[in-house]
Formats: sequence, C-alpha cells, structure tokens
Amino acid sequence: MAVYALTGFSLVSLLSFGYLSWDWMKPSLVADVATDPMEKSLPPAFVRPPHIIFILTDDQGYHDVGYHGSDIQTPTLDRLAAEGVKLENYYIQPICTPSRSQLITGRYQIHTGLQHSIIRPRQPNCLPLDQVTLPQKLQEAGYSTHMVGKWHLGFYKKECLPTRRGFDTFLGSLTGNVDYYTYDNCDGPGVCGYDLHEGEDVAWDQSGKYSTFLYAQRVSKILASHSPKEPIFIYVAFQAVHTPLQSPKEYIYRYRSMGNVARRKYAAMVTCMDEAVKNITWALKKYGYYDNSVIVFSTDNGGQTFSGGSNWPLRGRKGTYWEGGVRGIGFVHSPLIKRKRRTSWALVHITDWYPTLVSLARGNLSNVPGLDGYDVWPAISEGKESPRTEILHNIDPLYNHAKYGSLEDGFGIWNTAVQASIRVGEWKLLTGDPGYSDWIPPQTLTNFPGSWWNLERLTDGLRKSVWLFNITADPYERYDLSEQRPDVVRTLLTRLVHYNRTAIPVRYPAENPRAHPDFNGGAWGPWASEDDGEEWEGSREPLKSRNKKKKCKICKLRSFFRKLNTRLMSNRI
Repeated sequence: MAVYALTGFSLVSLLSFGYLSWDWMKPSLVADVATDPMEKSLPPAFVRPPHIIFILTDDQGYHDVGYHGSDIQTPTLDRLAAEGVKLENYYIQPICTPSRSQLITGRYQIHTGLQHSIIRPRQPNCLPLDQVTLPQKLQEAGYSTHMVGKWHLGFYKKECLPTRRGFDTFLGSLTGNVDYYTYDNCDGPGVCGYDLHEGEDVAWDQSGKYSTFLYAQRVSKILASHSPKEPIFIYVAFQAVHTPLQSPKEYIYRYRSMGNVARRKYAAMVTCMDEAVKNITWALKKYGYYDNSVIVFSTDNGGQTFSGGSNWPLRGRKGTYWEGGVRGIGFVHSPLIKRKRRTSWALVHITDWYPTLVSLARGNLSNVPGLDGYDVWPAISEGKESPRTEILHNIDPLYNHAKYGSLEDGFGIWNTAVQASIRVGEWKLLTGDPGYSDWIPPQTLTNFPGSWWNLERLTDGLRKSVWLFNITADPYERYDLSEQRPDVVRTLLTRLVHYNRTAIPVRYPAENPRAHPDFNGGAWGPWASEDDGEEWEGSREPLKSRNKKKKCKICKLRSFFRKLNTRLMSNRI
C-alpha cells in the first residue's frame, strides 16, 4: 500500500501551532547530546537512581507498530525498541482501568476489588485508598513524580486524585474518554462535562489544544524545569489512540490512500503519538537526562478492531481475554541495559513494573507485602530467566455467566460459567465467556466492517465454556486442547480456585446523580465530601440478573442514545 509523505504546508502548519519544539528533521533521534562534563567522567550505570519515563498508550493494537509489520508509520517506536529490548511475551489487561490499577499497585485486580469492568464517571469508586501506589514508593525513594495524561482510576473524592496518590503534579483527564480538542466527555445524553485538569483545578485555558501534543509539550516543560541530578519519574498516559478518532488533518493526509476511513484516522493518530514520543526522547537528551534514564513503553489493552485498531494475527480484541485483548506492545529503552538490541521472550506482566521500577529506584518494598508483580529487570537487562511463571488474567464474578457453563464441567471445583482466564507456563485456560473470538486482519477495505469476507470467524465454540491452549506452540489460539488434555484443565482450574480464595469483594457501586458536571461548574471532578465513606457494593450476583430490574423503556432509550453518541464521536475528525 502506498504511503505518502507530508507536503510542504504540513511542516509550516505544525511549527505555527507549536507542536514541534525541536528540529524534527535531525537524522538521528537518539544522537548524542552534550551533557555535564562531570557526568561524562562518572562510571556508566547507576551512579544515581535512574530517571524513569513510563509511556502508556490507549487502545493501540498489537499489530499497530512498525516492527510488528504494520502499515502504520512509527519510526520513533521502531528505533527505540530496536536499540533496547522488545518484550514479545508481555501481557496487559483487556480494558483501561484494570491495566492502570495493576500498573499503579502491582496487584491483580481481584486484590483491589476492580475485577469488573471500568470505573465509570458517575460511580463513587476509585483505586482503594489503602493501596500504596508506585509514585508514592518512588517519592519515598527521593523521586520527583509527575503524571501527564489519562487517569481513569476514579475521582469521586479529592483523596482519589492523582495529586493525592503520589504525583507531585498532574495535567490530564480524570475520565476514560474525552474529545482531543475540547476535552468534553458525555456519559450519556445530557450528562456532559469538561475534563482537563491541572493539579486539582480545571484547566479551562488549555481547551483547543490537541491532547497528544499538549501532553508531550508538558513533559518537555517538566524536564526543562527540573535538574537531571535529581531523580524524576514521569508517567505519560496518552489518550491516544482511544476514540474519538481525531487527528490534525496533515497526519490524516499521509494515509489518504487507505480506503477504510476509521483505519485512516486511527493510523494518523498512531503516527502523531509516535512523533510526540520522539519529542519526549529528544527532550531527555537536550536537558541531560538520557544517559541515566529508563524509558518503558506499554499499551494498556488490545486494539478496538471496529475503531481502526488491529491485533492481527492474534485472536480477539479489546475487552476480551483472547491474546488480542491481553497481549501488549512493550519495550524498554535505556543506556543502562546490559544486553541491548534484542528481543526478550521472558514472561512479563503489567504488575511487574511496580517492583521492577521501585527496585531500580533503590526503594523499599518490604512494607508492601503481597505484591503480585515480580522484579523483572535482570530478565530485561541481562537476559536472565523471568521469575514469573504464571499470570492470572482475571476472575470476574459479575460478568454475564456463560449459558453452557457449570460446576460439573469444572470437575466439581470450578463453575465454568464464570468468566476467568489464567496462564501457567505454556498453558492458557479460559472459562465462561471470554469475549469476541474472531481473527480480524487490518481493516484496509473501504466498507469494513461490511466486508465480512475479510474476517475469520469460529462458530464451533458457541456452546463451550472451557478452552485450553498451548500458547507457546499456538500463540494465535487456533487449536483448543481442552478435550485432549483434561489433566491440564484440572490443574489450571485448581489454580483459579486458589486465586479466587484470595479475592476481595467487587467494587462496582451504582452511579450517583451528585456526579453530574452541572453540579460542578460544568466540569467532571470530585463531588463527595472528604468525610463521606467509601461507597461500594460487594455483590457477586451476575450482572445480567441484576440488570433485569432496569429493563424499562427509559433505560432502553438511554442506551440507544449512548451508543449513537459514541458512534458520532468516533466519526469526528
């Protein structure tokens, strides 16, 4: 497929908007930049705790990076990954809040009560306040901590805000989905509000600036105002490339030959994000941080295939426990890595960043027992074996129970109607309803999703509730071995039972009308007083049966308008 370069007006327009702060025409992104002569004379690694930059992208598909064979241009990510360590056995969670909570706490979501769905804007819910967060541990180790981008871990009380959970500064959105220019977010018809915050205040003055570039510019500003002699942690949680599909038009122009409109806009957003990462990397070098820095790049979940994303050749999509929902793009780029320029197949999970980064920072982990993550730095830097041998993808007792699951199918020890997934060694088990299970190649056809001949669909599993795959031999999950290996199924079910005994009740409270932005000056923000207790319900009743009480005409009409609003937002440029 032909891909066209920017025309002459593009550079002028980008410079005029202030999007490109440095010379983006330099031949080498990571060329040496002069640093303090004293630093040049110091021994290389770990003279001081390293600067840590953690970059998290939103809804970027497994296929949607150049080094995975994509037709989308990501030269910065490709180069950073090639010169660092690519993580090709790296796992995340299938949706936004769970991945972010596990990154920040180092714990599986069954151990924080966030094992069901996401935290919604009107729910009196947030990351449990008794959890010691990653930035708090880094603060203890002497780090300056900053967050830029999407929070999505709850905000109903001020104690839930990023600045109360370990970050010295914050610029970004609190909810999970905002307009890239206006920062408006609608949580249903007539329930709309502004969502861009500076610290604990509403950042009304930043409206109109494209979020991807706004966030990259803020990172550069933080680096410019800080001393590279003092350790810094910056968590960059890009809104990109979540819907709505919006990008500066000059980036869309690069992909004008793509027939599928959603894929074209999505590709533009990915390339835009790639250039933002380039600017951040250049700032690290310009201001003297790079030589003692660790850059971690991670996606938060699988790509949404009906919004331009692609997880090909993996099975499934965002929101599912198939590999396309939970296998992420990940790499580490750092001058401190001992064995660079290689691909690692060490098993790594998003919970592992907590102990790994705290250990790199020379922090103290002794007062945070019960972490589910492991320190995987030796595996990344030196190529040693990963300490991780299994991953609990999740156990969600509230998700709709599978019609054909039963305790009998689970050898009398596990109800296979419950949605759950676990990997132990090379084996992966799924029970209940794992979610949409097709294999979808990149959506390059003009009328996709109408062109269903471009999709591989498996229908023989519709009456099943147990699947078993050898992920090492069959990473695309094409050969279900549950009937051939009942011994392995039973072993993995036993592990699910073990984990389920350690789970805490689900936190998924009803929406509160006090959260309406109209009561907060037109913006999303905290609405409960600091004296209000934590409101949450621990019901393990399946969601389907709980929702039966809400099947009224108004509810159906509200659902229709919400879906219509989402579709309209997705089609905006």
